[in-house]
Amino acid sequence: MTTQVRGGQLARLLGQWHALPGRRRSPDYAALAAAVRGLLADGRLPLGVRLPAERDLAEALRISRTTVSAAYRQLRETGHLASRRGAGSWTMLPGTHRVASSGLWTPLDDRDMIDLGVAALAAPPQLVPAARAAAEDLPRYLGDAGYHPTGIIELREAVAQGYTARGLPTRAEQIMVTSGTQHALDLVLRLMLTPGGPVLVESPTYPNGLAALAARRARITTHGLATDAGWDGDLLLGSLRQSRPKLAYLIPEFHNPTGHLMPADLRERLVATAHTIGTDLVVDESFVDLPLDGTRLPPPTAAFDRHSRVISIGGMSKPYWGGLRIGWVRASAPQVQRLAAARVGVDMASPVLDQLVAVHLLADAATIVAARQRQLTAQRDVLLDAVAARLPEWRVTVPRGGVTLWAELDGPISSALARAAEDVGVRLAPGPRFGLDGTLERFLRLPFTLPAADLVEAVGRIATVRYDLDRVGRPGWREPVVIA
Repeated sequence: MTTQVRGGQLARLLGQWHALPGRRRSPDYAALAAAVRGLLADGRLPLGVRLPAERDLAEALRISRTTVSAAYRQLRETGHLASRRGAGSWTMLPGTHRVASSGLWTPLDDRDMIDLGVAALAAPPQLVPAARAAAEDLPRYLGDAGYHPTGIIELREAVAQGYTARGLPTRAEQIMVTSGTQHALDLVLRLMLTPGGPVLVESPTYPNGLAALAARRARITTHGLATDAGWDGDLLLGSLRQSRPKLAYLIPEFHNPTGHLMPADLRERLVATAHTIGTDLVVDESFVDLPLDGTRLPPPTAAFDRHSRVISIGGMSKPYWGGLRIGWVRASAPQVQRLAAARVGVDMASPVLDQLVAVHLLADAATIVAARQRQLTAQRDVLLDAVAARLPEWRVTVPRGGVTLWAELDGPISSALARAAEDVGVRLAPGPRFGLDGTLERFLRLPFTLPAADLVEAVGRIATVRYDLDRVGRPGWREPVVIA
C-alpha cells in the first residue's frame, strides 16, 4: 500500500521554501520543485510516497494551483515524480542516482564530490594487519556452524573489559555483538518498544536514530539542546516526568551532531528519574572513544544504574572504520538473552571474521585511538579556522570530542545552502535532517573527518554559494504564457 503525504505535512517539511535569500531569481514553481528534490535528496521525503493533490498542496502553501501544477510537471520531467491519471503522483528518482554511504540519494558520477554528509573516518593503517591476523585465527571456528547470536566469546570479553576499564564492571554475558551500532539500536527497539510507543529524544539528534524510531511508528517528544551549553537538566528531567515515555534515546558522549558532553551529576539524576517513572534509557556511546583536548570522561551513564534501566550501545564505526560492521549492546544478562532471541528473526549472527578483526583492533586500541584523537584535533582546528575566516557570521561552539561541528548559520538557509553546495561539489547534511518536521534550518553539521586540504576547499566552496544566495538578480519581464 502506497503511503500518502498530505498537503499540510508536506508544507511543514518544505518550510520556508519560497522566502529564502535569492529565491526570487527563479519562478515560484521552479523553487517549489527544487525544494521537493532537496527533501528527496536528504531523505526527509521517502521514495514511493504519493504527494498531495495539486489543490490540497496549493491550499496548504497558500499559492496558486497553477504554480503547484507547474512544479509537479518539472518534477516529472527531471525524473523525480511519476504520475498516472486518476491515481495521483508519487516520488521517485532518476536512474542516474544511487544511495550514498550517508544514506542520501546522490548522482552516480560524484567522484569529485567533497562529502561532508558522512561523519566517519577512513580506515586506520592497523586494519590490514588485523585482517590478516583474523584470517589466521579463523580455522578455530570452522568446525561449527558459525552462528553466534550474542557474538564470539573473545570479542564479548574484549568489549566487557573496555567497560570495566571505564569504571563500569561488566561480564561477557552482558554483551551482545551486533552488525553495527544502528543494528544494535534496531534490535533494542524491537525488544523494548511496541509500535506507536512514546519515546523522548534530544533535538537535534542522530538522523538514523530518528529513522529507526519512525520504523517502529514511535510517538516522539523532544528535548531541545542549547547550542552552546547542551542539556538543561531541569528541563530534561521535567520533560521525562511530564511525558513519561516508555523509552528515551540519548547521546551523552560528544553528542551527534552538537559535540556536547553530559556532566556526571545530570547522568545520575537522569537514571534516578528514569527509574522513578519507569522509563528505559538507550544510551548511544558511538563517540565515547574520541575525547579531544585532554577532556576527561564522566562515568558511563550505566554506572548509576541499579535497576537495569540503562541499555548502552556502541561500536567500531567512529574510532575505527565504518566498513567494519561491528557494534554491541551492553545490558543485563537476561536482557542480552532476550535480544538474542529477537535477533534470530532478523539476521541470526554477525560475521565471525569481522568479529575476529575487531578483537585484534581492540587489542591495539590505545595506539589506534590516540592517533585518531591527534588527527581529529588537527582537522577540527583547521575547519574552525576556515569557517572563522570565510564565514565569520556563523557561530560555532568548539566541541570537546567527537567528529562534528554544529554551526549556527546567519539565516534559515540550511536546506537551500545544501542544494546550492551540491552544484559546486560539496555534499552537506542540512540541519532539518537532525530534527522533526523541517525545523533547524538555521543549523548545519560539519564533520572534520576529511583531510585538512579537503576541509579548507569545502569551506571555500560553501562560502561562495552562501554569498550567491544573497545576490538577487534584477527582475526581468517575461512574455505572458498563452493557454488556449
